[in-house]
Amino acid sequence: MLKHIPTHLIAGPLGAGKTTLIRELLAQKPADERWAILINEFGQIGLDAALLTTSEDGIALGEVAGGCLCCVNGAPFQVGLGRLLRQARPDRLLIEPSGLGHPAELLRQLQDEPWREVLAVQPSVVVLDAAALAAGRPLPPAQQTALGDAGLLLLNKSESLDATARALLAAQLPARPLLWTEQGRLALAELPGIHTRAQPGSAAEKLPTGAGQLPALWSDPAQPICQIHEEDGGWSIGWRWHPSQRFDREQVAQWLAALPWRRAKLVLHCADDGWYSGNALDGAALAWRSSEWRRDSRLELIFAAAQDAAVLQAGLAACRLG
Repeated sequence: MLKHIPTHLIAGPLGAGKTTLIRELLAQKPADERWAILINEFGQIGLDAALLTTSEDGIALGEVAGGCLCCVNGAPFQVGLGRLLRQARPDRLLIEPSGLGHPAELLRQLQDEPWREVLAVQPSVVVLDAAALAAGRPLPPAQQTALGDAGLLLLNKSESLDATARALLAAQLPARPLLWTEQGRLALAELPGIHTRAQPGSAAEKLPTGAGQLPALWSDPAQPICQIHEEDGGWSIGWRWHPSQRFDREQVAQWLAALPWRRAKLVLHCADDGWYSGNALDGAALAWRSSEWRRDSRLELIFAAAQDAAVLQAGLAACRLG
């Protein structure tokens, strides 16, 4: 395993486009490099790894679910990152923290032991929803704190803003490198630290060790595995359904349209026997796309406050075929 592995933190609030940006960067990965991506999600189910699943060689995905990496018990993060690095032996590492997390604190921890000789942390990228900020939506304090030290502020979803709106918004942000984009597009050459290379040698002996969490299995394929998570910032509920279960996309969309969620992410086995992913923010219509994921159907919702879990599960179950 190499040491001083270039490490890129891709931060930003919920729905800004972090996962979309990572997908764009993965599409530009040099063929002779191995990349690892560690994803931290607020909920317990783990959707971003499913959304990023690709058949491309040289890409390894790992995830730590259940809250902010620097706020939850440090063991899952330490062990999860250590396992990913040992297995993937990457030339480059990307980390996507939860949109409800504290990226500045995570950045500080990554530059401390036991990662000091293992990782070479690069200036972070903070992805922002330009349209939402221009409309007056406040940035969460933890994300605001991350702006000052960012290597790049990526103003995503900016296609609707004219020059005047962009100038007004830019004046409200710290004096950091800034790019306007849409659909999370960023040329790989613009990624801060992209020319940094890992060094020969090994720091494997410094990596934390521990047993991985065993995946939950279905006792009844017709019943989902449901997990709920709550902490400051929101309440989430997620389901994993056996891959044999299929869903009606129109019914799922109608069910979601009646709920007050802040964020929805899903990968479903659907009526036409295809697999589709989707994600949306604040009740917006889902943008469906074909998915290479085949392991199970997953859906996760984040709400501002706790909901009736039984009612939610019954509503989703009613969207299945048969």
